[in-house]
Amino acid sequence: MKHLPNRQDSLPAKRLKVGFVLAKSFTLSPFALFIDTLRLASDETDQSGRVFADWHVLGSTRHLITSSCGVQIAPTSDFIDPSNFDYIVVVGGLLRVPEPVDHATMTFLKSAAAKGVRMIGVCTGSFILAEAGLLDGHEVCVSWLHYQAFQERFPHLVVRPDRLFHLEGRRGSCAGGSSSADLANVIVERHIGRDAARNALEVLQMDRVRSSNAPQSRQPLKMQVKEPRVLASLITMEQHLSGDINTERLAKSVGLSRRQLERLFEITIGMPPAAAYRQLRLERAFELLTNTDREITEVAFDVGYVNPSHFTKSFKLAFGETPSSARARRGAKGEEQGNCGANCKTRN
Repeated sequence: MKHLPNRQDSLPAKRLKVGFVLAKSFTLSPFALFIDTLRLASDETDQSGRVFADWHVLGSTRHLITSSCGVQIAPTSDFIDPSNFDYIVVVGGLLRVPEPVDHATMTFLKSAAAKGVRMIGVCTGSFILAEAGLLDGHEVCVSWLHYQAFQERFPHLVVRPDRLFHLEGRRGSCAGGSSSADLANVIVERHIGRDAARNALEVLQMDRVRSSNAPQSRQPLKMQVKEPRVLASLITMEQHLSGDINTERLAKSVGLSRRQLERLFEITIGMPPAAAYRQLRLERAFELLTNTDREITEVAFDVGYVNPSHFTKSFKLAFGETPSSARARRGAKGEEQGNCGANCKTRN
Protein backbone atom coordinates (compact mmCIF):
# COMPACT_ATOMS: atom_id res chain seq x y z
CA MET A 1 0.00 0.00 0.00
CA LYS A 2 1.37 3.40 -1.01
CA HIS A 3 2.32 5.59 1.91
CA LEU A 4 0.42 8.88 1.97
CA PRO A 5 2.52 11.74 3.34
CA ASN A 6 1.11 13.88 6.08
CA ARG A 7 2.23 16.84 8.11
CA GLN A 8 3.96 14.60 10.63
CA ASP A 9 6.43 13.63 7.88
CA SER A 10 7.51 17.24 7.49
CA LEU A 11 7.91 17.99 11.19
CA PRO A 12 9.89 21.25 11.52
CA ALA A 13 13.23 21.16 13.28
CA LYS A 14 11.89 23.58 15.87
CA ARG A 15 8.38 23.92 17.18
CA LEU A 16 6.75 27.33 17.28
CA LYS A 17 6.77 28.36 20.94
CA VAL A 18 4.57 31.11 22.31
CA GLY A 19 4.37 32.51 25.82
CA PHE A 20 1.25 34.38 26.94
CA VAL A 21 1.22 37.14 29.54
CA LEU A 22 -2.29 37.96 30.76
CA ALA A 23 -3.12 41.29 32.32
CA LYS A 24 -5.55 41.67 35.19
CA SER A 25 -9.10 41.74 33.75
CA PHE A 26 -7.77 40.58 30.38
CA THR A 27 -10.23 40.09 27.53
CA LEU A 28 -10.95 36.41 27.12
CA SER A 29 -12.00 36.18 23.46
CA PRO A 30 -8.75 37.40 21.82
CA PHE A 31 -6.69 35.17 24.12
CA ALA A 32 -8.88 32.15 23.40
CA LEU A 33 -8.88 32.71 19.64
CA PHE A 34 -5.11 33.19 19.51
CA ILE A 35 -4.25 30.14 21.57
CA ASP A 36 -6.87 27.98 19.85
CA THR A 37 -5.43 28.88 16.46
CA LEU A 38 -2.09 27.55 17.71
CA ARG A 39 -3.73 24.41 19.10
CA LEU A 40 -5.56 23.59 15.89
CA ALA A 41 -2.53 24.29 13.73
CA SER A 42 -0.26 22.17 15.87
CA ASP A 43 -1.76 18.79 15.01
CA GLU A 44 -3.86 16.94 12.45
CA THR A 45 -7.60 17.73 12.39
CA ASP A 46 -8.65 18.34 16.02
CA GLN A 47 -6.35 16.09 18.04
CA SER A 48 -4.82 18.97 20.03
CA GLY A 49 -1.34 17.50 20.22
CA ARG A 50 1.57 19.90 20.61
CA VAL A 51 3.37 18.63 17.53
CA PHE A 52 4.14 21.77 15.56
CA ALA A 53 3.65 24.35 18.32
CA ASP A 54 3.82 24.70 22.07
CA TRP A 55 2.56 27.41 24.41
CA HIS A 56 2.47 28.47 28.04
CA VAL A 57 0.63 31.02 30.13
CA LEU A 58 3.37 32.79 32.06
CA GLY A 59 3.08 34.46 35.43
CA SER A 60 5.11 35.87 38.31
CA THR A 61 2.97 33.67 40.58
CA ARG A 62 0.70 30.68 40.06
CA HIS A 63 -2.33 32.64 41.27
CA LEU A 64 -5.39 32.55 39.05
CA ILE A 65 -5.73 35.47 36.64
CA THR A 66 -9.28 36.79 36.33
CA SER A 67 -10.54 37.93 32.94
CA SER A 68 -12.88 40.85 32.36
CA CYS A 69 -15.82 38.41 32.15
CA GLY A 70 -14.89 36.65 35.39
CA VAL A 71 -13.41 33.45 33.95
CA GLN A 72 -10.08 32.63 35.58
CA ILE A 73 -6.95 31.20 33.98
CA ALA A 74 -4.09 29.52 35.84
CA PRO A 75 -0.50 30.22 34.70
CA THR A 76 1.23 27.08 33.47
CA SER A 77 4.79 28.35 33.87
CA ASP A 78 6.88 30.77 35.87
CA PHE A 79 8.90 33.46 34.12
CA ILE A 80 11.56 31.26 32.58
CA ASP A 81 14.23 32.43 30.15
CA PRO A 82 12.27 34.35 27.47
CA SER A 83 14.68 33.03 24.83
CA ASN A 84 12.74 29.77 25.06
CA PHE A 85 9.93 31.43 23.13
CA ASP A 86 9.58 32.68 19.58
CA TYR A 87 6.86 35.12 20.64
CA ILE A 88 5.67 36.69 23.86
CA VAL A 89 2.01 37.69 23.50
CA VAL A 90 0.66 40.23 26.00
CA VAL A 91 -3.13 40.15 26.30
CA GLY A 92 -4.56 43.32 27.80
CA GLY A 93 -7.98 44.08 29.20
CA LEU A 94 -9.90 46.81 30.96
CA LEU A 95 -8.07 50.13 30.88
CA ARG A 96 -9.53 51.24 34.20
CA VAL A 97 -7.37 48.69 36.04
CA PRO A 98 -4.60 50.84 37.61
CA GLU A 99 -1.76 48.26 37.45
CA PRO A 100 -2.63 45.63 34.84
CA VAL A 101 0.65 43.76 35.42
CA ASP A 102 3.09 43.73 38.31
CA HIS A 103 6.71 44.90 38.44
CA ALA A 104 8.06 41.37 37.89
CA THR A 105 6.06 41.09 34.68
CA MET A 106 7.36 44.41 33.35
CA THR A 107 10.90 43.27 34.15
CA PHE A 108 10.31 40.02 32.28
CA LEU A 109 8.96 41.85 29.22
CA LYS A 110 11.95 44.17 29.11
CA SER A 111 14.27 41.18 29.44
CA ALA A 112 12.51 39.45 26.54
CA ALA A 113 12.90 42.53 24.39
CA ALA A 114 16.59 42.82 25.28
CA LYS A 115 17.09 39.24 24.11
CA GLY A 116 15.41 39.92 20.78
CA VAL A 117 12.27 37.90 21.40
CA ARG A 118 9.34 38.94 19.23
CA MET A 119 6.57 40.62 21.21
CA ILE A 120 2.90 41.17 20.42
CA GLY A 121 0.31 43.33 22.12
CA VAL A 122 -3.23 41.98 21.84
CA CYS A 123 -6.19 44.25 22.57
CA THR A 124 -4.90 46.70 25.21
CA GLY A 125 -1.75 44.63 25.62
CA SER A 126 -0.19 47.28 23.39
CA PHE A 127 -0.66 49.76 26.25
CA ILE A 128 1.46 47.53 28.48
CA LEU A 129 4.23 47.18 25.91
CA ALA A 130 4.17 50.93 25.27
CA GLU A 131 4.34 51.65 29.00
CA ALA A 132 7.45 49.48 29.15
CA GLY A 133 8.97 51.50 26.29
CA LEU A 134 8.98 48.50 23.97
CA LEU A 135 7.03 49.98 21.05
CA ASP A 136 9.18 53.01 20.32
CA GLY A 137 9.81 53.31 16.61
CA HIS A 138 6.99 50.91 15.75
CA GLU A 139 3.55 51.54 14.31
CA VAL A 140 0.86 50.37 16.73
CA CYS A 141 -2.58 49.00 15.91
CA VAL A 142 -5.31 49.53 18.52
CA SER A 143 -9.08 49.33 18.49
CA TRP A 144 -10.91 52.50 17.46
CA LEU A 145 -12.47 52.30 20.92
CA HIS A 146 -9.07 52.80 22.58
CA TYR A 147 -7.48 55.16 20.08
CA GLN A 148 -7.95 58.39 22.05
CA ALA A 149 -6.72 56.85 25.28
CA PHE A 150 -3.61 55.46 23.60
CA GLN A 151 -2.84 58.72 21.85
CA GLU A 152 -3.17 60.66 25.10
CA ARG A 153 -0.89 58.30 27.02
CA PHE A 154 1.70 57.80 24.29
CA PRO A 155 1.63 60.83 21.97
CA HIS A 156 5.10 60.00 20.59
CA LEU A 157 3.94 56.71 19.05
CA VAL A 158 2.29 56.24 15.65
CA VAL A 159 -1.08 54.60 16.27
CA ARG A 160 -3.51 53.12 13.72
CA PRO A 161 -7.19 52.63 14.66
CA ASP A 162 -8.16 51.71 11.09
CA ARG A 163 -6.42 48.33 10.77
CA LEU A 164 -7.03 44.91 12.29
CA PHE A 165 -3.41 44.17 13.14
CA HIS A 166 0.16 45.13 12.40
CA LEU A 167 3.21 42.88 12.36
CA GLU A 168 6.65 44.20 11.55
CA GLY A 169 10.09 43.05 12.61
CA ARG A 170 10.01 41.96 16.23
CA ARG A 171 6.83 43.77 17.24
CA GLY A 172 3.17 43.20 16.55
CA SER A 173 -0.17 44.52 17.73
CA CYS A 174 -3.83 43.91 17.03
CA ALA A 175 -7.17 45.51 17.83
CA GLY A 176 -8.39 42.49 19.78
CA GLY A 177 -11.53 40.43 19.32
CA SER A 178 -11.50 38.18 16.29
CA SER A 179 -8.50 39.99 14.78
CA SER A 180 -6.27 38.01 17.14
CA ALA A 181 -7.17 34.86 15.17
CA ASP A 182 -6.17 36.59 11.94
CA LEU A 183 -2.84 37.63 13.41
CA ALA A 184 -2.23 34.17 14.92
CA ASN A 185 -3.00 32.56 11.57
CA VAL A 186 -0.42 34.72 9.81
CA ILE A 187 2.17 33.64 12.38
CA VAL A 188 1.18 29.98 11.96
CA GLU A 189 1.52 30.14 8.19
CA ARG A 190 4.89 31.83 8.54
CA HIS A 191 6.36 29.33 11.02
CA ILE A 192 4.45 26.08 10.48
CA GLY A 193 2.90 26.21 7.03
CA ARG A 194 -0.11 26.96 4.92
CA ASP A 195 -1.80 23.61 5.56
CA ALA A 196 -1.62 24.13 9.30
CA ALA A 197 -3.06 27.60 8.98
CA ARG A 198 -5.89 26.34 6.79
CA ASN A 199 -6.68 23.55 9.24
CA ALA A 200 -7.06 26.06 12.07
CA LEU A 201 -9.31 28.25 9.96
CA GLU A 202 -11.60 25.42 8.96
CA VAL A 203 -12.09 24.10 12.48
CA LEU A 204 -12.74 27.63 13.77
CA GLN A 205 -15.38 28.01 11.02
CA MET A 206 -13.54 30.95 9.49
CA ASP A 207 -13.75 31.18 5.71
CA ARG A 208 -10.62 33.30 5.25
CA VAL A 209 -7.85 35.21 6.98
CA ARG A 210 -8.21 38.95 6.89
CA SER A 211 -5.02 40.78 6.01
CA SER A 212 -3.26 43.34 8.18
CA ASN A 213 -4.66 46.05 5.90
CA ALA A 214 -8.26 44.96 6.45
CA PRO A 215 -10.23 47.71 8.21
CA GLN A 216 -11.85 47.36 11.59
CA SER A 217 -15.61 46.75 11.53
CA ARG A 218 -16.52 50.18 12.88
CA GLN A 219 -18.88 52.05 10.53
CA PRO A 220 -18.26 55.78 11.12
CA LEU A 221 -21.00 57.13 8.85
CA LYS A 222 -24.65 56.13 9.06
CA MET A 223 -24.28 54.05 5.90
CA GLN A 224 -22.87 50.67 4.98
CA VAL A 225 -19.36 51.00 3.54
CA LYS A 226 -17.65 47.81 2.38
CA GLU A 227 -14.78 49.21 0.31
CA PRO A 228 -11.84 48.67 2.71
CA ARG A 229 -9.80 51.75 1.75
CA VAL A 230 -12.78 54.07 2.05
CA LEU A 231 -13.79 52.52 5.38
CA ALA A 232 -10.22 52.79 6.70
CA SER A 233 -10.13 56.46 5.68
CA LEU A 234 -13.45 57.15 7.39
CA ILE A 235 -12.26 55.52 10.60
CA THR A 236 -9.13 57.69 10.51
CA MET A 237 -11.29 60.77 9.96
CA GLU A 238 -13.41 59.85 12.95
CA GLN A 239 -10.31 59.77 15.12
CA HIS A 240 -9.31 63.27 13.97
CA LEU A 241 -12.51 65.24 14.34
CA SER A 242 -10.59 68.40 15.17
CA GLY A 243 -9.93 68.71 11.45
CA ASP A 244 -6.18 68.12 11.62
CA ILE A 245 -5.91 65.56 8.80
CA ASN A 246 -5.96 66.29 5.08
CA THR A 247 -6.83 64.25 1.99
CA GLU A 248 -3.18 63.76 1.01
CA ARG A 249 -2.40 62.16 4.34
CA LEU A 250 -5.49 59.96 4.16
CA ALA A 251 -4.59 58.81 0.67
CA LYS A 252 -1.06 57.96 1.68
CA SER A 253 -2.29 55.93 4.66
CA VAL A 254 -4.23 53.60 2.33
CA GLY A 255 -1.64 53.50 -0.45
CA LEU A 256 -3.40 55.76 -2.95
CA SER A 257 -2.83 59.15 -4.52
CA ARG A 258 -5.14 62.00 -3.60
CA ARG A 259 -6.90 61.81 -6.96
CA GLN A 260 -7.39 58.05 -6.67
CA LEU A 261 -8.88 58.37 -3.17
CA GLU A 262 -11.22 61.15 -4.26
CA ARG A 263 -12.43 59.04 -7.19
CA LEU A 264 -12.92 56.02 -4.91
CA PHE A 265 -14.98 58.07 -2.44
CA GLU A 266 -17.20 59.43 -5.22
CA ILE A 267 -17.84 55.92 -6.54
CA THR A 268 -18.42 54.39 -3.10
CA ILE A 269 -20.37 56.99 -1.11
CA GLY A 270 -21.10 59.70 -3.64
CA MET A 271 -19.04 62.48 -2.08
CA PRO A 272 -15.37 63.49 -1.93
CA PRO A 273 -13.27 62.80 1.20
CA ALA A 274 -13.41 66.46 2.28
CA ALA A 275 -17.22 66.45 2.31
CA ALA A 276 -17.35 63.14 4.19
CA TYR A 277 -14.89 64.52 6.74
CA ARG A 278 -17.00 67.64 7.18
CA GLN A 279 -20.12 65.52 7.65
CA LEU A 280 -18.48 63.44 10.37
CA ARG A 281 -17.32 66.57 12.19
CA LEU A 282 -20.73 68.23 12.02
CA GLU A 283 -22.51 65.07 13.17
CA ARG A 284 -20.19 65.03 16.16
CA ALA A 285 -21.00 68.69 16.79
CA PHE A 286 -24.71 67.89 16.75
CA GLU A 287 -24.19 65.12 19.30
CA LEU A 288 -22.28 67.47 21.60
CA LEU A 289 -24.86 70.24 21.27
CA THR A 290 -27.83 68.00 22.00
CA ASN A 291 -26.26 65.82 24.70
CA THR A 292 -23.96 68.14 26.66
CA ASP A 293 -23.98 71.67 28.08
CA ARG A 294 -20.72 72.72 26.47
CA GLU A 295 -20.56 76.18 24.98
CA ILE A 296 -21.30 76.40 21.26
CA THR A 297 -17.94 78.06 20.58
CA GLU A 298 -16.19 75.22 22.43
CA VAL A 299 -18.06 72.61 20.38
CA ALA A 300 -17.12 74.45 17.19
CA PHE A 301 -13.46 74.43 18.17
CA ASP A 302 -13.57 70.71 19.01
CA VAL A 303 -14.66 69.85 15.46
CA GLY A 304 -12.14 72.10 13.77
CA TYR A 305 -13.95 75.42 13.37
CA VAL A 306 -12.01 78.39 14.73
CA ASN A 307 -14.53 80.87 13.33
CA PRO A 308 -17.96 80.61 15.08
CA SER A 309 -19.80 82.24 12.16
CA HIS A 310 -18.28 79.73 9.72
CA PHE A 311 -19.37 76.92 12.03
CA THR A 312 -22.93 78.29 12.23
CA LYS A 313 -23.16 78.59 8.45
CA SER A 314 -21.84 75.05 7.86
CA PHE A 315 -24.09 73.62 10.56
CA LYS A 316 -27.18 75.27 9.08
CA LEU A 317 -26.34 74.01 5.59
CA ALA A 318 -26.02 70.48 6.99
CA PHE A 319 -29.04 70.32 9.28
CA GLY A 320 -31.32 73.19 8.22
CA GLU A 321 -31.05 74.97 11.57
CA THR A 322 -28.50 76.87 13.61
CA PRO A 323 -26.48 75.33 16.47
CA SER A 324 -28.45 77.37 19.01
CA SER A 325 -31.82 76.17 17.70
CA ALA A 326 -30.60 72.58 17.68
CA ARG A 327 -29.59 72.91 21.32
CA ALA A 328 -32.98 74.44 22.18
CA ARG A 329 -34.75 71.44 20.71
CA ARG A 330 -32.53 68.79 22.28
CA GLY A 331 -34.13 65.48 23.04
CA ALA A 332 -35.93 63.01 20.85
CA LYS A 333 -36.75 65.50 18.14
CA GLY A 334 -33.21 66.78 18.07
CA GLU A 335 -31.87 63.25 17.83
CA GLU A 336 -34.06 62.61 14.79
CA GLN A 337 -32.85 65.80 13.14
CA GLY A 338 -29.28 64.74 13.80
CA ASN A 339 -29.60 61.43 12.00
CA CYS A 340 -27.81 62.73 8.91
CA GLY A 341 -28.83 60.51 6.04
CA ALA A 342 -30.42 61.17 2.69
CA ASN A 343 -31.72 64.57 3.80
CA CYS A 344 -28.36 65.79 5.10
CA LYS A 345 -27.09 68.57 2.86
CA THR A 346 -23.45 68.92 3.82
CA ARG A 347 -21.81 71.22 1.29
CA ASN A 348 -18.46 72.81 0.61
